[in-house]
Amino acid sequence: MEISLLKIRPAGYAYLLKKWEVSAIAHWHSSFVSEKGMHRSNIKNGAIEDIYPLKYWPGETVGGHLEFALKYDGVSLSLLQRIFERVPQAELIDYIKSKPTGKYARRIWFFYEFLTGQQLPLENSTTGNYVEALEPKTYYTISRGHKSQRHRVVNNLLGTKSFCPIIRKTDKLIQMDYADLRTRCEDIVTAYSPELLGRALSYLYHKETKSSFAIEHIKPNASRAEKFITSLALAEKEDFCTKDLLIELQNRIVDTRFQDSDYRHLQNYVGQTVAYQKEVIHFISPKPEDLSDLMEGLIVAHNRMKDNVISPVIHAAAIAYGFVFLHPFEDGNGRIHRFLIHNILALQGMVPPGLMFPVSAVMQKHPADYDASLEAFSRPLLSQVEYTLNEMGEMIVENDTAGWYQYMDMTTQAEALYDFVSKTIEEELVEELSFLAHYDKTKKGIQTIIDMPDRLIDLFIQLCLQNNGHLSARKKTVHFEFLTDDELSAMEQALSSGYDLE
Repeated sequence: MEISLLKIRPAGYAYLLKKWEVSAIAHWHSSFVSEKGMHRSNIKNGAIEDIYPLKYWPGETVGGHLEFALKYDGVSLSLLQRIFERVPQAELIDYIKSKPTGKYARRIWFFYEFLTGQQLPLENSTTGNYVEALEPKTYYTISRGHKSQRHRVVNNLLGTKSFCPIIRKTDKLIQMDYADLRTRCEDIVTAYSPELLGRALSYLYHKETKSSFAIEHIKPNASRAEKFITSLALAEKEDFCTKDLLIELQNRIVDTRFQDSDYRHLQNYVGQTVAYQKEVIHFISPKPEDLSDLMEGLIVAHNRMKDNVISPVIHAAAIAYGFVFLHPFEDGNGRIHRFLIHNILALQGMVPPGLMFPVSAVMQKHPADYDASLEAFSRPLLSQVEYTLNEMGEMIVENDTAGWYQYMDMTTQAEALYDFVSKTIEEELVEELSFLAHYDKTKKGIQTIIDMPDRLIDLFIQLCLQNNGHLSARKKTVHFEFLTDDELSAMEQALSSGYDLE
């Protein structure tokens, strides 16, 4: 077994990271070349490991392995940035000169200057067709990319140097694209009257507010809850992804003592105290000095996607999850992250006018899935952050970490959000609309039996649903002793018919 392992060599990113001693978050795909055997694949902890036959070996050059990486490992801007910091420019220049019209050579040249901000001593490219920075069949890209004449490359990236997420077109995401969730949602709502949908919207605002706070184990007072509901009502009309409006939104939904007037100026993190002066760290935010550029980049990426043809869920995943990972405020980041999902889905026409998706309710019902979508980035990030904690629990991050937040692969988060949105439409929305329709039918039935206040009708329905469709003797004595036995029996029958309990 040891002899065969010696004949397997890393290739692509794995080769470059090892050769140049670059520390990095594990990539979703790694490659090796074996002197013997056929192509084979393994999946380890959700990551793919491909072992290729000897004919795939790209040689010992930097350019050869960079080209191999783009072909087989995919584009990782965060890894490319760190590799470019270490490899000699001369080797890159020789490789690019050797393939002046090669699409991979031009992409590597473009990515080098895009990521480092440095221009290689090369003449502008004058021949060859334009190639796209990212293959649209493999990645989500903007539809109208800028042509870089120097490289003869179309920059179709989702963002800019300051913030540029990557989202791959996995089988799951491609399949969900074709599902046309908007059409499914429209089909559902057409089954209900406008009056019922109007009432449903108010209820869904309250439910989303309650769920979003509950995810963070917070019970807001009536004023804070009402401010969040008011913001949700504006989500389909106003783009909140600007610095001023994000700060204004944060001020509305947090305790007045923790309102921010700008992005945070202290290092924050998410941790759990397990003993005196002992913290288990779950997530570390970017350094405060990196925040301004990162947040400006996130807002520019949002506008870049808004102005192009991008799937609303992909757009929402990139910006909303990007926001929560940047964690720009001292408090309220999670609630704003979930609010941005609503804001972007509405602005992009995913949600029919006059309706909203209670996505937070689904996240609350599936906490393990929601946590997994966050931990897919936060957990591996911890291995790349060097920090100290003083006795007051204040953190200092000691190394350069900005690149990990600038160039996140958000494929996992996009897949998770598609699941949440799908469940919201197919389960949560159907359930809530159906409940209200049953309530209306039941209420009308009860009103033909006895004319009593809506408050008491609501209470009667609630108590009966909690007791298998019947009002208990004790509850009747406390709340409804004025009902005759015949009236009670008829009302229970109306409820059973209204909610299809028969």
